[in-house]
Amino acid sequence: MNAANHVEIYEVGPRDGLQNEKQPISVDAKLDLIGRLAKTGLQNIEVGSFVSPKWVPQMADTDHIVKALPDPLLNYQVLIPNMRGLDGYFAAVEGIDHPPKDIAIFLSASEGFSQSNLNCSIDESFDRALPMVDAARKAGLNVRSYISCVTDCPFDGPIAPERVATVARRLSENGLDWQSLGDTIGKGTPDTIGVMLDAVLSEVPAKNVAGHFHDTNGFALQNIDVSLSKGLRAFDASIGGLGGCPYAPGAPGNVPTETVIAHLHAAGFETGVNLDDLMAQVEFAKGLRS
Repeated sequence: MNAANHVEIYEVGPRDGLQNEKQPISVDAKLDLIGRLAKTGLQNIEVGSFVSPKWVPQMADTDHIVKALPDPLLNYQVLIPNMRGLDGYFAAVEGIDHPPKDIAIFLSASEGFSQSNLNCSIDESFDRALPMVDAARKAGLNVRSYISCVTDCPFDGPIAPERVATVARRLSENGLDWQSLGDTIGKGTPDTIGVMLDAVLSEVPAKNVAGHFHDTNGFALQNIDVSLSKGLRAFDASIGGLGGCPYAPGAPGNVPTETVIAHLHAAGFETGVNLDDLMAQVEFAKGLRS
C-alpha cells in the first residue's frame, strides 16, 4: 500500500447519522447496520455516544451496542462528552473481552455553538474535557477530538481561521493530536476551508487532521479536494448521507461515504473499502430513517 495515496475513512453513520432520528431505532437494527459496514472493508466505525438520553434519546442504547459489536477487532469509536459519559462507558464495557478502545470528545471553535451544545464557554469546555481525557488515557483508550464550526456557526456567523487554529493548538499541547475539523453547517467553501486549513496546519501536522464535511450546500467533495491538496489523508463520512447535528439549525447533509469513496478512488487514492459492497448497504441505511 502506498501510504501517500491511502486515505482513512471514518464511518460516522451509526452515531452522527442516526442521532437525529425521532423514531426509536432498535438495537438489532443498529447492530445490523454496523455489521454490514464492518464487512465492506471499513476499519473505523463510530457506533454511538454516551450522552444524556434526555438530549439525544436515539443514543440511549449505546451501552447495549458496545456489548454486542460484531468483529470486535475493528476500530470502533464512541463519542463521550463529559466525565459522566466516560463513567457510562466504563460501566458498559465491564467484562467485555474486546471493548471499543477509541473514544471521541468534542469542542467548538465558536463560543455560540459551545454555549448551545455544551452549555459552557470554549475555555470551560477545555477545563471539563482534559480531566476526562486523562482518565481515558489511564484506562488505555485512544482519544480523538472533534472541533465544530470550523468556518461558520449558526449562532456566531463566520469563524476566523485563527480561532480554529487556537483550539487545535490547545488540543495538541495537551496531547490531543488526532483532530477532526467539522464544517458543522455545511457552509464551508474551497476558499474558506483552504484558509482555515492553512491556519490549523501551521499548528498541527496534516497527518493528524481529518476533515468532517457536510454537503448541505454541495461543496463537500471540493472541500475534500482542497484538504487532500494540503496533505490531509483522513475524512469522516456517513453512509447514505445520513444525519447532521441536532444543535445546528440547517445542518443536515453529512457527505455520503459511498460518494466520498467513489470520488477518492476515481482520483487514484486507496481506501481499503470495497465500493460495491458498500453500495449494496446504502438502501438499508437509508431505510432506518424515520
